[in-house]
Amino acid sequence: MASALHSRAPSSIVSSASTTLRRRLPLVGALCVLSLGFPNLAPSLSSSIKTGCAQSLIRLRFARQSSNQRVQWFSRMADSESSVPSIVVYVTVPNKEAGLKLATSIIKEKLAACVNRVPGVESVYEWKGEVQTDSEELLIIKTRESLLDALTEHVKANHEYELPEVIAMPIVGGSLQYLEWIKNNTKG
Repeated sequence: MASALHSRAPSSIVSSASTTLRRRLPLVGALCVLSLGFPNLAPSLSSSIKTGCAQSLIRLRFARQSSNQRVQWFSRMADSESSVPSIVVYVTVPNKEAGLKLATSIIKEKLAACVNRVPGVESVYEWKGEVQTDSEELLIIKTRESLLDALTEHVKANHEYELPEVIAMPIVGGSLQYLEWIKNNTKG
């Protein structure tokens, strides 16, 4: 992560466009908190992130701000803590009727905030020693990380397949408002 930030740092320093700073604001804010001596707020991050280019970005950002702007900035960052760790889960279903039924039950149970249904997915896989090809529908499910076990059990209990696909990936960034919406529209 530090090397990715380092490779992008010159463009964010050179660019004066506020959109560039806004896109990087959560990351820079987290690094700023770490560099100001609050490591207990994010103990899982490596101490190597606290050095080098990240501190240069933070110093540059804060050097250009008044103390009132800094307070407002920290306030916005504190508000960003209102989201929760979120994930995207992939589930395939045999047809659109099964997809609609499963997606609807997931939303009604508040196991996810949104389910996208993507028709026309062609799956090639080995099952019981034979290569199979099926046309399926893919469900793309956005939910809280803490609901993965309950969502997995719900899919298993309400799916036609003997072994349904349930694959989760973390959401590592995105629209803060959307991530808060996921939190507000799922079981707490």
